Amino acid sequence: MSAHSTKHLDPRAPLVLDTRDLPRGAGSMRAVHRVVPAPAELGLQLIGVPEGADLTLDLRLESVSEGVLVSGTVSGEVTGECARCLADIGEPLTVNIQELFAYADSATDETTDEDEVGRLQDDMIDLEPTLRDAVVLALPVNPLCREDCPGLCSECGARWDDLPEDHSHEQIDPRWAKLGKLTGSSGPDEPAEPAP
Repeated sequence: MSAHSTKHLDPRAPLVLDTRDLPRGAGSMRAVHRVVPAPAELGLQLIGVPEGADLTLDLRLESVSEGVLVSGTVSGEVTGECARCLADIGEPLTVNIQELFAYADSATDETTDEDEVGRLQDDMIDLEPTLRDAVVLALPVNPLCREDCPGLCSECGARWDDLPEDHSHEQIDPRWAKLGKLTGSSGPDEPAEPAP
């Protein structure tokens, strides 16, 4: 039997599931519906679930021969900013989870690595690592406010969505400025010189 690192789980913690009332016979099932606060740092750099925001767990705990299979959905609201224009983003997110949590001294001790399968600890399940993996993997690395977001103007930094359609920045290469004066054309801020 492999020695697993264990920490004491608090059965009152929002993301700890108590399976003591779930019979160990294969096929026994119990539904879990609860709203829990999101843990800290649940997301990526530009988008994530704010700490303390509501997460709705709609799960099924099912006894199988090696442990308890947890499956279902987790729903919540993610917030962040667009990677192109930096506009605020807020949208719903629902992710599916399915994870086996093995009984102590089950055959999984010999057939799997320690970090391959979750483990029950005193008939309790710590759902946070599973939930964290599912949510983070579902989030886009470069979130967009919309698929065709034009981003920011490279000259003035304003959002293209907030600028008029004819927005532009005319730039004259200083090497050509003298030539413009000779031909009578001018830049945007300099009057044309009269032709000699």
